[in-house]
Amino acid sequence: MATPPTTPAPEPRPPPPVPALFRVALAPLQAFFRLEASSGILLALCALAALVWANSPWAATYTAVFDAPLSVALAGAEGHFTFREFINDGLMTVFFFLVGMEIKRELSSGELRTFSRAVLPLIAALGGMIVPALVYLAFNAGTPAQGGWAIPMATDIAFAIGCLTLVKQRVGHGLVVFLTALAIFDDIGGILVIALFYGTGLHAVWLLAAAGVVLVLVGFNLFSVRWGVAYALAGAALWYCMHHGGIHATLSGVVLGLCIPSRPTRRGMDVLQELQSYLNTCVSEPEDETRRGAQILHIEEALEDIEPPLNRFEHLWHRWVAFGIVPLFALANSGISLAGMGREELLSPLTLGVFFGLFVGKQVGIFVFTWVAVKLGVSSPPGNASVGQLHGVSVVAGIGFTVALFVAGLAFPTQPVLLTEAKLGILLGSLLSGVVGYVLLRFVTKPSRAVASPE
Repeated sequence: MATPPTTPAPEPRPPPPVPALFRVALAPLQAFFRLEASSGILLALCALAALVWANSPWAATYTAVFDAPLSVALAGAEGHFTFREFINDGLMTVFFFLVGMEIKRELSSGELRTFSRAVLPLIAALGGMIVPALVYLAFNAGTPAQGGWAIPMATDIAFAIGCLTLVKQRVGHGLVVFLTALAIFDDIGGILVIALFYGTGLHAVWLLAAAGVVLVLVGFNLFSVRWGVAYALAGAALWYCMHHGGIHATLSGVVLGLCIPSRPTRRGMDVLQELQSYLNTCVSEPEDETRRGAQILHIEEALEDIEPPLNRFEHLWHRWVAFGIVPLFALANSGISLAGMGREELLSPLTLGVFFGLFVGKQVGIFVFTWVAVKLGVSSPPGNASVGQLHGVSVVAGIGFTVALFVAGLAFPTQPVLLTEAKLGILLGSLLSGVVGYVLLRFVTKPSRAVASPE
């Protein structure tokens, strides 16, 4: 008796096509997020939205939303905070986590991995931190606002790189790399300043506990632990210990980022040879949907061994930070009420100190320190830049937004009038730096000669 032919399993149905209307609606959004300057643009829009919201007929809702009380209870302990504090002290830890990973990547395999590559942006960053602080103190030394001297020291890398992207045909890649490395050193300087000068009084027992957690994280790094949950739990413990130890808890994110392994756990050739043997065995196995899914999962897990955890975590969190946390931070902290604000506030020493620190101090410090270093033969010009291009990039570096607002909140946590004046100086100084820097670079030709002494 002949065996009846078996009916082949039906092929899985392809997913239904996306309606044309949705494709048309999503296309501009997808194009925006592929744009290099998109995170900086979104950040600017959120800052503008906060400013408009805080000065609209619905200004009370702005305060109500971000000052809304929240609480969390865990194991008998209860914490109370506002929505703004949750953003500034909680979500911004993830921002600093990404900063820590970026610093480690640049130090291990990027532009800061050798002294010769790192020396010029380091010198420029020192000028971009020292001079703005001195300019600020020239206006505010001996006043109640003196403690905000670190506010104009920071460069906002998202805004600054976004500004250079708008003139990328006029600016060489070397200058973009120079500004990025400079901003990384700015971040390191800002982190040290926050840790040393903006704590709340040190508590030895909690700091010892924090040191113990750091040792655990160092062990994770040495043994190339890849499990994200392990780092999340250790990071949460470190945040709690640093919060009670008197060091600003968001810096736990930096420490956590520096402890993420930057090397793959296995050699790429070993993994590829193993996969080749595995694929040879798969050819002889019967094919079905369940088996195919298991094979794909095995291949994905094997390929993850080639990718360093640092790259994987950075890729995972970059968009959440750039398009979620930082814009939300800008929305929560840029809402300055201009009601009743007049010449006195605009010309207050604090506002002027921050404004001139960012717009004048930054460009003078970075340009002069870099120009002198080049003239002394310490390093060659970044990207063979001309004097005009170097000056334009120095002006753009005066866009100090995210970290500047963060430091302002630490400097004047219980002084709303001073905090408002500081925010006003940050917004005006960053805006003018961006506009003037763009105009300067827009009319400068492509790099063609070394930095020369100005005529």
